[in-house]
Amino acid sequence: MAKISDLSADSKEVEIEAKVVEVLDPRTVNTRFGPKQVAIAVIEDDTGRINLNLWEDQIEKVKKAKTVKIEGGYVTVWKDAMQLNVGRQGKLETE
Repeated sequence: MAKISDLSADSKEVEIEAKVVEVLDPRTVNTRFGPKQVAIAVIEDDTGRINLNLWEDQIEKVKKAKTVKIEGGYVTVWKDAMQLNVGRQGKLETE
């Protein structure tokens, strides 16, 4: 299980558990698959914070003050900030 401080811009197959600090309002973006809902959750552990991208049905699963567990995640960089994503074959669970 990784910690947020262990993540780098090219991290793949990330397994992490962290607390949700904030969930921003969803917005609609146009993708090659058509319009999709996306939201950003800020998650943290005892080593730092990172933004977690949530798509479609993932948005409803994640609530402030809950713990999320991610398997098969990967990191991307957007506007000089690292963001965590759940891979297509990845899993997102909440407690």
